[in-house]
Amino acid sequence: MAQLGWVAGPVILLLFAAITYYTCCLLGDCYRVGDPATGKRNYTYTEAVESYLGGWYVFFCGFCQYANMFGTGIGYTITASASAAAILKSNCFHWHGHETDCTQNTSAYIVAFGVVQVIFSQLPNFHELWWLSVIAAVMSFSYATIAVGLALGQTIAGKTTMYGTQVGVDVADTTQKIWLTFQALGNIAFAYSYTIILIEIQDTLRSPPAENKTMRTASILGVATTTSFYMMCGCLGYSAFGNAAPGNILTGFYEPYWLVDFANVCIVLHLVGGFQVFLQPLFAAVEAAVASRWPCSTPVEGAVAARWWPEGSSARRRLNVFRLVWRTSYVAVITLLAILMPFFNSILGILGSIAFWPLTVFFPVEMYIRQRQIPRFSTKGVALQGLSFVCFLVTVAACAASVQGVLDSLKTYVPFKTRS
Repeated sequence: MAQLGWVAGPVILLLFAAITYYTCCLLGDCYRVGDPATGKRNYTYTEAVESYLGGWYVFFCGFCQYANMFGTGIGYTITASASAAAILKSNCFHWHGHETDCTQNTSAYIVAFGVVQVIFSQLPNFHELWWLSVIAAVMSFSYATIAVGLALGQTIAGKTTMYGTQVGVDVADTTQKIWLTFQALGNIAFAYSYTIILIEIQDTLRSPPAENKTMRTASILGVATTTSFYMMCGCLGYSAFGNAAPGNILTGFYEPYWLVDFANVCIVLHLVGGFQVFLQPLFAAVEAAVASRWPCSTPVEGAVAARWWPEGSSARRRLNVFRLVWRTSYVAVITLLAILMPFFNSILGILGSIAFWPLTVFFPVEMYIRQRQIPRFSTKGVALQGLSFVCFLVTVAACAASVQGVLDSLKTYVPFKTRS
């Protein structure tokens, strides 16, 4: 909001919400091939792409999906560590005054978050995470409500403008203004990135009714609820902090310290759960691929494992060792990269741009066209492809701006000594 201002900010946020809901409906209809109630299931996003498009599309989809899941893990780790550091920072300001240097080294918090994720990553499969998802949702609702309340209490405290940050006042030149504007588009795109695991979530739904009908209802409720909170946090946060608004709204508040502490604890708990929701599909995909390549030595957990290898067998024990080593190593790499690249807004912008066009727009549109056999040069076909092309341009601009933001941050960055 601080980069876009009162005019473009709300309009773009609502536009992204509308596009996301529409393409989620298209994607949800692709969960089954043929009849939406009895047709062949596609258990993952890549399976859906393979069923409808095939060829190089499958590789491209898998790359985008798993690269984004990997990056989301880094983004969540950075965010959780910043929130954990903010707890001690607000306590320090409360007890020692705002003149005290209360900045915190975030590396220790990143490592602590990584240790917690190593433990949770050993959960067998995605279907057993429902309780973690409930906790994450409650925490998200809690801290968003607190952020809205705090911003409302401090509203009209910052200098705002119709068009966001001003050249020569808040930013050095027009080029920097443009880069930050495009980066803001990537941040907004990241806020609607759940499409990358929509098929995997839909696979956990019971039927009847048909899964696509349930998912359509869930999508409208989810997009409407999150957009309402995004709008309130964005507008009220901008009103409170003005053009100097922080990337993480709660890092700008320090009093009442107990409420700020509680909100940041909620963020950390939310990201503990959210991390697993995004990473478990990747874990399952890798383990399934390994099992198919070496079926006699490394089985897959869950129903497939029960069918192939009896409980207590040596193959089952080897699976436990493989899962422990591979998942622990994966989380360790994410933790290390989070320490090396603790650039909040730029990282979120990159992640949002990577996921938005290919996974939120391109594949749902292409599969819908193939499913409904829409002629490419018909009015509807041209409109759908036009939407995809415009979103592609937004993705390119946002990705370029976010990469530029990382490069700028690296000029003054000292590894392992980032302070928040």
